[in-house]
Amino acid sequence: MSTRAPERTVADDDSSATVLRRRSLWYRIRKNWDAYVFLSVPLLLFAIFTLFALGFSFFLTFHQWSIIEPERPFVGLQNYRDMLDDTSFARAIVNTFYFTGVSVPLGMLFGLIVALLLNLPLRARGLLRTLYFLPFVTPFVVCAIIWKWLLNGDFGLINYYLLQLRVISDPLRFLSDRNLAMPSVIMMSVWASISFSMVIYLAALQSIPEELYEAARVDGASRWSQLLYITVPMLRPTTLFLLVIGIIGSFQVFTQIFVMTSGGPVERTTTVVYYIYLSAFKFYEFGYASTLAFGLFAMLLVFTVIQLQIYRKGDA
Repeated sequence: MSTRAPERTVADDDSSATVLRRRSLWYRIRKNWDAYVFLSVPLLLFAIFTLFALGFSFFLTFHQWSIIEPERPFVGLQNYRDMLDDTSFARAIVNTFYFTGVSVPLGMLFGLIVALLLNLPLRARGLLRTLYFLPFVTPFVVCAIIWKWLLNGDFGLINYYLLQLRVISDPLRFLSDRNLAMPSVIMMSVWASISFSMVIYLAALQSIPEELYEAARVDGASRWSQLLYITVPMLRPTTLFLLVIGIIGSFQVFTQIFVMTSGGPVERTTTVVYYIYLSAFKFYEFGYASTLAFGLFAMLLVFTVIQLQIYRKGDA
């Protein structure tokens, strides 16, 4: 009488593979336990100060939450309805679009021009690169304070030299004039953003193969043609990166507004993030401020997705 071994089924094979994977996982964890111990601290900090903070902020959006009021009632979607009907928030969005639409392209354009110049075989090129990069490593608050002094309507250097050159007859109130306040902030922001764009563009320029330019010169292409048909297309991924980073950063503009204009005059320089700051720390409406923050996140997400779709269609 012969005995046959029980046939193995697919389920048995799957369960055995699962057990082996689990054993292998626990073996790797036990083998590298010291690495997980070191990683536990930053992961814990990330969980507390990022994940928990994000979840709690979303929780606040459904409450009328104030640190000076003992009662914090649940209001459902009322904060979101108030955000859609808030004319001050709508004005802040318009100001932010204005700031973004002017400062980001200008910063990228001037950054590219400086990068092209510093990519030439100039004397003291390393020193010039360092000098142009200084605004990026200088604390932004310091830059804003310096520019606030330069643009001062009474004793600012810009007014002084414009008067000496007889360009103007009376001092300009750069930061208190409703028509000059936002352009003045944009001018400072463009100056500060040139250095970052310059460094990124310079690195991209140095990665373009020299053989492309040699072939273009052999074919008789001018420098302008080389720029249009070789440099600009090869810099397309870098340009997209700077555009995405620039829009995200400009939508979160706060420091120069806080230091230079405080949102004035007449809310002409109040941006979205500064309005969120006012809602939270001036009016103590933390629930509504959290709602505004998630509204800003939604806008940034939409813009980023649109830009990525445009880039992918261009590559197709």
